[in-house]
Amino acid sequence: AYVVSRRERKKVEMLFAHLKRILKLDRLRLRGPTGAHDEFLLAATAQNLRKMAKVIPMAQPVPAS
Repeated sequence: AYVVSRRERKKVEMLFAHLKRILKLDRLRLRGPTGAHDEFLLAATAQNLRKMAKVIPMAQPVPAS
């Protein structure tokens, strides 16, 4: 159980590390609780879109004839 818990925690921590380092979420730029919520929501959406782009295969381009 401990090994599974440790693996799950690592996944979550890596997601937050990505948000902080890559998406520059270390300092919030919008003011107030709603601004923080909106900024975090945008960052989480960007992270989910990146994850979806890895899962969904790209369509092959149709050659021009």
